[in-house]
Amino acid sequence: MINKLFQLLAASCFLVGMGCAQATRIKDVADIAGVRNNQLIGYGLVVGLPGTGESGNSFADQSFSTMMRNFGIKIPSNTTLKIKNTAAVIVQATLPPFAKPGQSIDVTVSAIGQAKSLRGGSLVQTFLKGANGKVYALAQGSLIVGGFGAQGADGSKIIANTPTVGRIPNGAIVEQSIKSPFDQGDFITFNLKQPDFTSAKRLADAINKMVGPHTAEPIDATSVKVYAPRDPAQRVDYLSTLENIEFKPASESAKIIVNSRTGTIVIGKDVKLLPAAITSGGLTVKITENPQVSQPNALAGGNTQVTQNSNIQVNKGDGRMFKFQSGASLDDLVQAVNRVGVAPGDLVSILEALKQAGAIQGDLIII
Repeated sequence: MINKLFQLLAASCFLVGMGCAQATRIKDVADIAGVRNNQLIGYGLVVGLPGTGESGNSFADQSFSTMMRNFGIKIPSNTTLKIKNTAAVIVQATLPPFAKPGQSIDVTVSAIGQAKSLRGGSLVQTFLKGANGKVYALAQGSLIVGGFGAQGADGSKIIANTPTVGRIPNGAIVEQSIKSPFDQGDFITFNLKQPDFTSAKRLADAINKMVGPHTAEPIDATSVKVYAPRDPAQRVDYLSTLENIEFKPASESAKIIVNSRTGTIVIGKDVKLLPAAITSGGLTVKITENPQVSQPNALAGGNTQVTQNSNIQVNKGDGRMFKFQSGASLDDLVQAVNRVGVAPGDLVSILEALKQAGAIQGDLIII
């Protein structure tokens, strides 16, 4: 049954995208369950720094001593190490899915001690481990550092970008691969990047229309289960065609995203307003000080005095009011607010007040 469906799908794949010019490919909005990146981390040493490394840091000293012992060199316990050309670092990498032993991956190296810069340094062989504690890659090589720093004798200094973080392109070699469930079982599961019940149903309908009835079944708002051949070669070809099927995902729910730190406001196109009247007028209080000097004449024998002369001005603003009818969009609100000159911070207050009044059809999310 699966092979027959696969042959039918392969024969009709030229129809993909012809009926939905404005649609989206499955691969652009969904991931395949089990096909994922894995984060690796390790602790290591960067050597060869031009005096910009550690200065009496215990991490670097212990690591250096351990490395020397591995080479058969014993450092006396009473010796005080001041190794300014060495830095203790954390090494990070991402192991992509299906990575095989012998392949290379990029690594990022970050100082964790007192090192001022990693420029010119080289990472000593470092084990990169996964969440289970197993070693999956070995990292080593010369760093590329984009930042720099300079300091004068008087303590003045200048720093551009971040000199304590560097990268090593292809700096780690994969030692073992991570087993993937991709080629196991009779199903492939697509996970939507933006969970939505309507999108999940439409994705399943698009596959069933192309391949045949009951091929795909939505599990929940995120996952869609699809029958797939067990043969690895057929499964790869089958998935290659499936992920290029186009369908029209449901539009996102009506949302307003407000960044309270930067004042950035993003308003979704489906956000609507219920009938509302809004007024916004700022009360500006301006206080200026004009000190005056009182100077006695020469024969009076008094003292010179400074008297404060305060001037307070209050500006109530024009406080214009604007009214919206039912079904007005947030675009109408923004245009009206811009016309009366309300600042972004005031617009956030207006949005919060509208939400509390129940006049916004959508979610107000403040981050």
